[in-house]
Amino acid sequence: MLCFKQRVSRVVMPAIGIWAVVCGLALLSVEHAVAVWTPERNIEIIVGNKPGGGNDATAREIQRLVQMRHLINASTSVVNKPGGGGAVSIAYLNQQQGDGHHLAISSTTLLTNYARGAGPASYTDITPIALLFSDYIAFAVQAHSPVKDGQDFFVHLKKNPSGMSIGFSSSVGNANHIALALAARSVGVDIRKLKTVIFGSGGETITALLGGHVDAIVTVPSQVLPYMLSGKLRTIGISAPGRLTGLFAGVPTWKEQGVNSVFSNWRGVIGPRGLNAEQIAYWDSVFARLTALDEWKRSLEKNLWLNEYMNSGRTRQYFDAQYQEIKSVLTELGLAN
Repeated sequence: MLCFKQRVSRVVMPAIGIWAVVCGLALLSVEHAVAVWTPERNIEIIVGNKPGGGNDATAREIQRLVQMRHLINASTSVVNKPGGGGAVSIAYLNQQQGDGHHLAISSTTLLTNYARGAGPASYTDITPIALLFSDYIAFAVQAHSPVKDGQDFFVHLKKNPSGMSIGFSSSVGNANHIALALAARSVGVDIRKLKTVIFGSGGETITALLGGHVDAIVTVPSQVLPYMLSGKLRTIGISAPGRLTGLFAGVPTWKEQGVNSVFSNWRGVIGPRGLNAEQIAYWDSVFARLTALDEWKRSLEKNLWLNEYMNSGRTRQYFDAQYQEIKSVLTELGLAN
């Protein structure tokens, strides 16, 4: 009997040990699940502009869809922090270091401002969350302009870079300016000699072209569309990788016209510096689901925006690559060191 008991002991004890390991692993798994980050209070979506405009519209559409589709388990609010070309909003965002309850809408301005020395922080000082869509750049002239297409436009500029006045808003070195400079540089135009006129808004730019105060403008497609429909303006090229939809389906890209240039004013979402991997993973999941919604796709189509979603990791790589391109052209323009 003693021998039998010893045998039982040798069989049972290892089994107990196995169960202890299994239970321990299960507890670790539960603890890990509990540790996965989710919001515990209201989410702020920060906009560096006054209400109205593209960044604000983007924030409010995100807010509408995440609430309607229950993509997050917390309330949301849009907080406008205008000033300093976005500097005020970035400073406010980074006061919330490591806090995943604060996001901000961002655009190419994040990179252009820093390259020009006008931004308060490098794009490496924040946490990229997502690149959502791209707003490609349209080049337009009056319908009766002697400039018939993109090739004609650049023939004139190559002969005399300052012979045409080209308007855009709303600051030197912004996405519109860079789109113009990249396209012109790719065909051998001296971009320092371009005659550019800066306006305070897209509306002012359109008005100047319609009034004959400038020869061409560089702006987003949605600004030009109503005037294309009325027959007052003609778009001669667009800085997209492929043709847009609707009325713009008839507008050739620069690449189709022998101009090796693609550039956009993207919009995306950033977080404060110091977000951890779990917080980033949470927001990756939210924005992957958001950008797959039919309602989101319809909103983009309405505004002539192209859905080019990238998660946090890919967005960081994209920022690195685009910053180098932006810094190069701004240095050539004498706007960056």
